[in-house]
Amino acid sequence: MKQYKADLIVLLVTFFWGTSYLFMKLGLDSLQPFNLIALRFGIAFVAAGCLFYKRLLKASRTDLFYSLLLGVLLFGVFASIMLGLQSTSTSNAGFLMSMTVIFVPVLSTVFMKSKLDKRLIIGLILAIVGIGMLTLKPNTTLQSGDAWCILSALFFAIHIITTGRAAKKADSLHVGILQLGVAAVLGLIFTLMFETPRLPDTTSSWISVLALGIVCSAMGFVLQAVAQQYTTPTHTGLIFALEPVVAAVIGICFLKETLTIQGYIGAALVLCGVAFSELDVKKLLDKRKLARGSSYM
Repeated sequence: MKQYKADLIVLLVTFFWGTSYLFMKLGLDSLQPFNLIALRFGIAFVAAGCLFYKRLLKASRTDLFYSLLLGVLLFGVFASIMLGLQSTSTSNAGFLMSMTVIFVPVLSTVFMKSKLDKRLIIGLILAIVGIGMLTLKPNTTLQSGDAWCILSALFFAIHIITTGRAAKKADSLHVGILQLGVAAVLGLIFTLMFETPRLPDTTSSWISVLALGIVCSAMGFVLQAVAQQYTTPTHTGLIFALEPVVAAVIGICFLKETLTIQGYIGAALVLCGVAFSELDVKKLLDKRKLARGSSYM
């Protein structure tokens, strides 16, 4: 698979996760955070496991190791963001969660000694500024839950980088599915310890839980694990910067939320940042010149 195809798959996953905000909001109306995590990833694990159970029986120790590691990180991502949302605004949480875009290349540079080209750096700057304009409002101040949101973004960045490494050493499909089971078990343990577990009691809650489990988790995380065999963690993190844009569009269409002029400019900057980093304009122009030159021969 070529990198641009892998990036398109990551883009599809980003769309799934952008819609998850709508379903999480519906789900949290009747379920507590850890309860929702347990149900979401439990359903995802069962759905994906039923489809590929024969392959899962062949999972190696390396597969199990990375599945355990990624499952813990995955639980950390969602537990932290939900704890953060209890004491900070959704705008602050959205921006701080999107700091994954910053953490991924920084951590990759520090621990994996990878280099950032100028095109990618410019794309990152555009995306970061765009996320800020899209999610932060005037006179916004940091609140106590912001630390949880930053921790969630850090967990997600580590998850992306670790997924990239796991894709080279383990079976991506095994890891993508088994990590869901680990996150579900941790969610169950925490909901038994701190909450009162229950099943959804409304149609909208069931729809949200099933959508989160099957589409956003089972399909999303398995596709991410497979696609990252053919693209870099930095590219993955940058494409995920589109998530707040998707979430904003979903909010406008289904929750009748509004977006300011600043928000529209921010969304455009995020799109430009991703496009700038993904498209090598100079190479495209060189190819066009060569094509023109060959047509005259």
